Formats: sequence, structure tokens, C-alpha cells
Amino acid sequence: MDLNEKINKLGEIIENSDNIVFFGGAGVSTESGIPDFRSADGIYNQKTKNVLSPEEIVSHTYFMNHTEEFYSFYRENFIFENAEPNKCHIGLKKLEDEGKLKAIITQNIDGLHQKAGSENVLELHGNVYRNYCTQCGKSYNIKVIIDREGIPRCECGGIIKPDVVLYEEPLNGEIMNSSISYIANCETLIIGGTSLVVNPASSLIQFFNGKNLILINKSETPYDYMAQLVINHSIGEIFSKVLNI
Repeated sequence: MDLNEKINKLGEIIENSDNIVFFGGAGVSTESGIPDFRSADGIYNQKTKNVLSPEEIVSHTYFMNHTEEFYSFYRENFIFENAEPNKCHIGLKKLEDEGKLKAIITQNIDGLHQKAGSENVLELHGNVYRNYCTQCGKSYNIKVIIDREGIPRCECGGIIKPDVVLYEEPLNGEIMNSSISYIANCETLIIGGTSLVVNPASSLIQFFNGKNLILINKSETPYDYMAQLVINHSIGEIFSKVLNI
């Protein structure tokens, strides 16, 4: 099938589906100007000022032992407060409003799905807009990270940590279980903007038992052979055409 035929096929599947789940990765947000992690220009391929890799810098160990350096890197590379939802985010909100989309499962931490108005968003890796004191647990918004220099501290003196999953930290078990449940019970699973190579998130696909598996990503994934429909294209452009937005 050519691209137009695939777009028409996707439209038919969505039209005839009333239990859709969307699972998205960094490619969903790149069209909003947020860099991804593993592409040639991604965050994890940047040369940092020291010999450490970005993966090491955003690890639990580095956060605990080099907190000020962690925050210097984090503020520059992970906070994009002015980013706006793109056609993918808007399209998913439309499907949710129509009652077709039951859940969004995302690896992204930028909060753009919520900014677009989506309500049932399962964030596997957390959210930069949520922060908490590691000592007393008090919650803080993103301003405390942006507006303060060095290490942001709570009024109790404790260090404030972003509510994001760092390397060496486990994913939230409750969110993982909910994600598995939604995927296992949906009719149509649309996976977009992810190469499906990062575990444990990529393992979620194995729980799908439904009718339609759709993969939308600019490059191939290891699971293309399992899908009823594979579209190697910009997910925002595809949603724009399929959903007339």
C-alpha cells in the first residue's frame, strides 16, 4: 500500500473501533520542538562538558552524589515550558472526546497530552511539572526548578526532586499494571513515535490481544512484523490527515 492507502486504512480502523489505546514515545513530542533522546541529534548523543554520558548524568546515583551538576543538565535539556501540543496530541484529545480512545500511555515527561486536554494519561516515566521534597514529601510545581539556581530546596531543607524516573529507578508499578490492563483489553492499539527498543516500556506490546495493531514511526521497529498496519511517517501529519485537524 502507498501512503494514501495506509491513511485511508487507518481511518477505517479508527472509525470502526470503540476501544482504542495509544502508546507513544519521544517521536510524539519532537514535532512540538522537544528533542528526542537517541537520534543523531538527540539528547543522549550530545557531547557533555565532562566525560560522563547523558544516561549517567540522569541516573539516580548522579542525582544523589552530584545534585547541582544534575540540575544544570536537567534544566537545559528536559524542561520546555513553552512547547505546545501538536496535531498528534490534538488528535488524541479528539478521539478521547468521541469516546473511542480509552487511555494514552506515554514514555514522555513533558505534560503535552494534559496540555492538549487529555484526561486519562498514564505516564510511565513521570512528569517534569511534578516535583517533591525527598525529605518531607511536599509537592512543588515546575517554577521551583526553573526560578531557583543550583539545588532547589524545600522549606524544610530537603532537596527537591523531579517526579521523573531516572536511570536505576524502577517504573511505577501501579501505572505499569494499569497500562498492561488497558493494552490487554483494547481492540485497537496505536503505537506512535517510539522505536520500541527501551525496556521495560517496549515489553508492553506483548500484552496486546486485540484485533488491530498499528505502528506509526519514522523508522522501522523490531515489532513491525506483528502489525496489521505500519506507517513510516510523521505521526502528527498522519493524525492531521486521518482526523481532519
